[in-house]
Amino acid sequence: MIEFRPLPDDHPDLAHSPMLRAALLTLQYAQEHGSIGLTKTKAFKRVFVHWAVEHFGWPGKGAQEMFRYNKVINEYEFPPLEVLHYLLISLRLGRHYKSEFRLTKRGAELAGAPGRLFAELIPYFVLRIDHASYARFDERPFGKWDVWMNVINVEADHGTTEAALFQAFYGEAKDWHTAGWREMAAFSSCVLRPLEWAGLLMETREDGPGKHVCHVFKTPLWRSALKLDTDNMLRPIALQ
Repeated sequence: MIEFRPLPDDHPDLAHSPMLRAALLTLQYAQEHGSIGLTKTKAFKRVFVHWAVEHFGWPGKGAQEMFRYNKVINEYEFPPLEVLHYLLISLRLGRHYKSEFRLTKRGAELAGAPGRLFAELIPYFVLRIDHASYARFDERPFGKWDVWMNVINVEADHGTTEAALFQAFYGEAKDWHTAGWREMAAFSSCVLRPLEWAGLLMETREDGPGKHVCHVFKTPLWRSALKLDTDNMLRPIALQ
């Protein structure tokens, strides 16, 4: 069982969620400017995409990285925004009206309520979205969220690696430099990355000659926002 605890709007751990931060900024931008312009294909116009790249502070996709090789960026080239746009429309926090994205009454109410917006946005994003669709990767890992999150709750409690988590679920040692890289990519894209975008996990990477290690840790938001069946299996953190 997965239960998301309600959090007050001023809870400090909400700051760990990149998706929540991006949603708040987008809703507040639309509120301040009245709307966000759309292209003929109903994507956000480049002027807002550039604003989003500069203000979201997305891990690994900040303005310096994104504009290093491309001076013009479309919505589909900034996947977090593309996914967020879909979420806001699906949850009816915004709507398309002619050539504009406009807030609904509910979207306007949640633009200043981080705790309530988290409760609406993050469970839907993590548990209901087909994460393979925006990963542009056809393969999906075998499993379901109840099992994934309860096992990660224990295995990553004091930190682990991407490869160790994969082995815990599937009993095989796979990694990016082995023949099983596609299975690892599907697991990383459809399980670990959504949890990182939600702000529940944090990843750090070690890259070197012939070496690629991804360390995985639970954020404080995981501990404050989630109630899971395996919570009683967690070992207390030793104080030194």
